[in-house]
Amino acid sequence: MKAVVITETQSLLWTDVEDITLKNGEVLVEVYAAAVNRADLMQRAGQYPPPPGCPDWPGLEISGTIKEMTPEATANSNFKVGDKVCALLGGGGYAEYAAVPYNMLMPVPNGISMEEAAAMPEAFATAYLNLFIEGGAKSGQTFLMHAGASGLASVVIPMAKAFGLRVITTVLNEEKAKEIEHLEADVVVDTSKERIEDVLKREADAGHELNLAIDCLGSENVGKCFPYVAYGCRWIMIATLAGDLSEVNMRTMYVKNIRLIGSTLRSKPVEVKSQILASLVRDVWPKVESGKIRATIYKVMPITEAEAAHELLSSGKSAGKVVLKVK
Repeated sequence: MKAVVITETQSLLWTDVEDITLKNGEVLVEVYAAAVNRADLMQRAGQYPPPPGCPDWPGLEISGTIKEMTPEATANSNFKVGDKVCALLGGGGYAEYAAVPYNMLMPVPNGISMEEAAAMPEAFATAYLNLFIEGGAKSGQTFLMHAGASGLASVVIPMAKAFGLRVITTVLNEEKAKEIEHLEADVVVDTSKERIEDVLKREADAGHELNLAIDCLGSENVGKCFPYVAYGCRWIMIATLAGDLSEVNMRTMYVKNIRLIGSTLRSKPVEVKSQILASLVRDVWPKVESGKIRATIYKVMPITEAEAAHELLSSGKSAGKVVLKVK
């Protein structure tokens, strides 16, 4: 079979690799499409190795068709050969085939294309994990999602809105603000014109103190925001794209009972991930099928153009998910 391998010079090459041998409990999925995530860029740069036992090539989420099932997978799931599925992977999605533990599979929601289905598992699972499990989000709360034009934000913002949260998000410029108007965030902060800490102060003065943040940027802004958040605010760090360090007033943290939480989905045990996926199918898939929550697809590209897809993410040109089509 073919897969996109990372060469010694960190380029991406669509080439032949060994065929997959299934382990007990796994399902062979013929990949239709794989979505691109920033974790793939980090893996390519040598900063985010795949978990033990995963293939060396990148890819955290796919859609496809079940081609083969081990006896344990057949006995313990309702899936069957021929089913269209989407799946969360530890790695290995940029390929013609992927071996997936049966409990990492989800049915493709009704009315969803296979390209869109490929863009859902990692982003939706990350959104659910950080909104509801780490963040304890509740209807009526105020929520900040940084980097509103990112693929993750294209899922997190409509999910938060569908569950009744007031959403603040940030973008780099006016052009990006226009590109995400369809997400219907309550407040869009153009950081070329306003500082996020000033906006949070204004929101707090208006009775909308921040209860929850999902932060993929980091930098000195983290500490600058803390004086203006609500008592008990959960500030969840999932990446530090704008900088690793911030000066934080510890007194503010304990007086306000602020929870600063580090969170990654990829490092979670399979058992935890499977529980998240089951919660998605139960709680979120009905809202997807009704149209309340949909992933935003920025561009679909052939798998042979994986390098160009990575460039879209690293340059900040994309607004939504980039998907690589295999079939």
